[in-house]
Amino acid sequence: MTPSLSRRQFLEYGTTALTTGLLLQDAAAAEKEPIIDIHQHTHYHGRTDEQMIKHQRAMGVTTTILLPSGKPVKRPSTHDGRSNGLAAKTGGNDTVLKIAKKYPKEYLFGANEVPDLPGMQKELEKYLKAGAVIIAEQKFKVECDSKYIWAVAEVAQEFGVPVLMHFQHNSYNLNFDRFHRTLEKFPKVNFIGHAQTWWGNIDKKHDQTKMYPLGKVTPGGITDKLLSNYKNMYGDLSAGSGLNSLIRDEKHTKGFFDRH
Repeated sequence: MTPSLSRRQFLEYGTTALTTGLLLQDAAAAEKEPIIDIHQHTHYHGRTDEQMIKHQRAMGVTTTILLPSGKPVKRPSTHDGRSNGLAAKTGGNDTVLKIAKKYPKEYLFGANEVPDLPGMQKELEKYLKAGAVIIAEQKFKVECDSKYIWAVAEVAQEFGVPVLMHFQHNSYNLNFDRFHRTLEKFPKVNFIGHAQTWWGNIDKKHDQTKMYPLGKVTPGGITDKLLSNYKNMYGDLSAGSGLNSLIRDEKHTKGFFDRH
């Protein structure tokens, strides 16, 4: 079982690998730098597998991690079924495994399940044993420091994989200001923050009701503090929320990258 890496270890190992790679490169024919996409979905809003594969290749992506949805169920955690398929009609565990098996040199896959569903841990374990490299995307209406998320984290800890969390005020992974409790309870599990509330909270003065805030950023928001204070906290810059966080205040962005 592979243990989780801290951000510092990740960077150290990455630097070592990079240095080794540079030494081994033929100066006359250096290999093309790989492009790794850690956040992609099958069947996104009805997109076919062929369309997704064609898109990834057109973008020059060398490795894609496919993130599945959980089972389609009607319960409060899925907004009575309205947010099934990660609210984007995405495919489940079986669909991402299928693609990864067919194109093993291009695709890796994650495992996912509705966190408050009976049998959730067994479902995650099934696909982690099949080779899933991450639990994601956790996008359900439960509290982010609840027993349900902690049950997900228990599986992640056992298998040494990270958990990617979609934070969206009043919709998914609620009470973001309490997520530090989860980080402290599971220091060996790496968590990856994503989406509107995660990226909005780079700003100390963030209005939680704003999904895509504009204007200058005051450093010291919840996200800033989590990345500074917890070695097992990472960020996923994908989607419009990540882009918005970078371009709204470019001076802040430079300092943010310097810090983290």
